[in-house]
Amino acid sequence: MSLFKKTEAYLGIDIGAHGIKLVELHKTKGRPQLWTYGIAEEDLDIHLPESHTKSPEEILIEENSVFLNSENGKKKKKAKELPQLDDPRIDKYAKLLKELLRRSKVTTNMATASLPVSYIFHTVLNLPKVEDKEIEAIVKAEVTKMSPRPIEDMQIVHQKIPNEDEKAKTISILVTAAPKILVQFYTLIFQKAGLQLQELETEAFALERSLVGRDKATAMVVDIGAERTNFFIIDKGLPITHRSVSEGGNTIDTILAKALGVEKDLASQIKTDLSKMQKVPSEVFMPLIDIITKEIEYSFDLFLSQTGNEGKKPEKIVLTGGASVMPFFKEEIEKKFPLKVFVGDPWARTVYQDGLKQILDGLGPRMAVSIGLAMRNIVK
Repeated sequence: MSLFKKTEAYLGIDIGAHGIKLVELHKTKGRPQLWTYGIAEEDLDIHLPESHTKSPEEILIEENSVFLNSENGKKKKKAKELPQLDDPRIDKYAKLLKELLRRSKVTTNMATASLPVSYIFHTVLNLPKVEDKEIEAIVKAEVTKMSPRPIEDMQIVHQKIPNEDEKAKTISILVTAAPKILVQFYTLIFQKAGLQLQELETEAFALERSLVGRDKATAMVVDIGAERTNFFIIDKGLPITHRSVSEGGNTIDTILAKALGVEKDLASQIKTDLSKMQKVPSEVFMPLIDIITKEIEYSFDLFLSQTGNEGKKPEKIVLTGGASVMPFFKEEIEKKFPLKVFVGDPWARTVYQDGLKQILDGLGPRMAVSIGLAMRNIVK
C-alpha cells in the first residue's frame, strides 16, 4: 500500500483560432486547485472556412450571415467540409501542443478538450412524454431530419432537461452531435502530442461550468473570440441555445486599422492598449456592437418563444473571450438590456496563490473554456 495519496490531476485544453490554451487543476479537498497553465499564441485555422470579405455593416443587414444551428428543425444547414485524417494540421497542432505541455510542466497525460462550435449540431427537442428507452430512437430520427450530415457519421449525445412540473405531458431533450471524423481528427492530435484524450465536449458546457456553475437562473454567455462571437443561453445549469456570428476580436483590428490608417499588427497592439483603459469611445465600433446586441436580442426572443420558456426572465449576461475586456462591450450592452452585464471570472471556483491574482484576472476571459474543461471531473 502506498504511503502517499495519489494526486487527482485534470487537464483542460482549448484549441482555438488564436492558439492553444491549457489549464491543469488538482482536486484538493474536493475543490479545483490551479497547478499550472499555458498559452501558445499562434493563428490556427481550426474553424470552418468562411468568407471574411464582408464589412460589419454588410453582415448586419444580411440575415443569412448568421450561423444558425437548428430552430426546431425549421432550417437545415448546408454541410461544410470536414478535416481529413491526413490533414497536415494534425502534425502542426500536435507539435505546438507538445511544446506547450513541456513548457507548462504539465504532470498528467490525461486530457479533456473542446470541439470548435462551428462544427457542432446543437438543438432542443420538445417531445410528447415517452418511456426513457424510446428516447434514443426518437432523437436519432429527429436529428436525421435536421442534420446536414448522415446520421451514421455523427456522434450523438442527449440528455433530459429538468422539468419541475411532474404533470407535464411533454419532455425537452438537449441534443449535441459532432461528426465522428472530427472526433478522430482531435484524437490523433492528442495522441501525437503524447496525451490520452479522456473526453471531448463542446465549449458551451465548459463555459457553463467555469462561468455559471450551480446558478440555475436563466443567463446568457457571450464569448467574443478572435474569429467569431458565440451566444449561449444557460438555463437550469444547461446550455440550451447556441448561435454564432463570424465577427470578433479580429473585426476590432480591422476597424482600428481602417480608422487610423495603420497595419493590422499595429492595430492589434493598439487594441491591447485600449483594453486596459477604463473608458474607450465606442462610436467607431458601433457596427460590430450592433451585430452583437441584435444577436443577443434575437437569441433571447428565440429562447422565450419556445415551449415552456414563455414566462422566464433572463437575469444576466456574462461576457468572456479575449475581446470581451474592451470596455465598450459592457457599456453598450448595459444600455440596451435591463440585466446585470459583467465580464465573467472563470477562476472564481478555483483555489490559487494570492500572488497570482492580478495575472490570472488578466488572462481569465481567454482561459474560460480550458478552465471549464479541467473542472469537468472535479465539479459536479
